[in-house]
Amino acid sequence: MARVCDADEEALACLFKRYARVVRGVAYRVLRDPSEADDLLQDVLILIQRLSTTFDVSKGSARHWILQIAYRRAISRRRYLTSRRFYQWVDVDEAGELKDPHVEVDRLNERIDDSLRVAAIDGAFESLSEDQQQTLRLYFFEGYTLEEIAAKLGQSKGNVKHHYFRGLERLRKHIFAGKLSTKGAV
Repeated sequence: MARVCDADEEALACLFKRYARVVRGVAYRVLRDPSEADDLLQDVLILIQRLSTTFDVSKGSARHWILQIAYRRAISRRRYLTSRRFYQWVDVDEAGELKDPHVEVDRLNERIDDSLRVAAIDGAFESLSEDQQQTLRLYFFEGYTLEEIAAKLGQSKGNVKHHYFRGLERLRKHIFAGKLSTKGAV
């Protein structure tokens, strides 16, 4: 620091090499913008050169003094940028690609297709007998075993198995017979 006070450019370059990374890290953490952090790094190093005569070794290390300057300047810069609504602007590079209206239409069509498929599945499920519907609903959605379903419905385990397998078979026929399209029908 004494050499920087004497306007030694090599000493300033040495300071820059030693503390640039740390100062930029502080600036980036406060400002959250890489270009602003780079600008602040340059400002801080110029300020260090100007204020080097005010450095007092008895109050702390050069590193502490430099980081204190960097932090105060970063806070001041953040307040300035916030007052100018810098952080409310959308960065075009970070925003990514603009949404393609065709992609949005494709997504809407997929949702419609999904809705039609769900409606077709509901229709296929409604075509099952009441016993088959109850058995499949209890087995798949409520987690009952076939024995528990038989007890709950007051039927034999053989009847419940019959409803289970016949219901699944009827659903498969609807799906593979083309009544339910995997792409959806309009």
